Amino acid sequence: MFIIMSRLFTFTKYFKMHYLTQDIHFPDVTKATKEGLLAMGGDLSVERLLLAYKTGIFPWFEHDEPILWWSPNPRFVLFPEKLKVSKSMKQILKNQDFVVTVNQDFKSVITECSKVMRLGQAGTWITENMIEAYIALHTLGYAKSVEVWQDGVLVGGFYGIDLNNGVFCGESMFAKKSNASKVAFITYIQNTHYKLIDCQVYTKHLESLGAEDISREDFLNFLK
Repeated sequence: MFIIMSRLFTFTKYFKMHYLTQDIHFPDVTKATKEGLLAMGGDLSVERLLLAYKTGIFPWFEHDEPILWWSPNPRFVLFPEKLKVSKSMKQILKNQDFVVTVNQDFKSVITECSKVMRLGQAGTWITENMIEAYIALHTLGYAKSVEVWQDGVLVGGFYGIDLNNGVFCGESMFAKKSNASKVAFITYIQNTHYKLIDCQVYTKHLESLGAEDISREDFLNFLK
């Protein structure tokens, strides 16, 4: 708990934290810290989550922390036409050792993602409440999963939010077999028609696939 409170203190020492109430609203994203932290609290209701994603905000917090809401600047995104597929990945995709499906086992995908340990992260940010909230979004058609199977066993995949406006907000991925998550991601991007994939914040893995930084203002324009 001391580590958690120290991290929050770092964010709030020079920042007047906006605490959310039961009202479904968020402050203007320009009020976020330089790290992108915008607000704290609220809930994970379907209504609040949809408002968040539609206005360039997403939840990200660790176990035992309050709900933290983020809108980073710059924003890490992938334009599908700039997707990079290496020669070795093209060969893996051609060999068809994996079977890729969409929305066949959302609960298993998000549960497996919750088990992945991230560098610099003390615990999972995909809590039980988070899983329940995104299953509710999946039931309504907003949250989608991509599964990768090998010999009938789930070995990789990812999930995210489809805003039905040409933007897909990627949330998390996992792989139990080498390259399984890349196969899921590349296959999905190549067979859909999004104008933008929101990757939220920088990762070397997604950079290798062609993701890049754009300004928060430009990202919000895509959401419109």
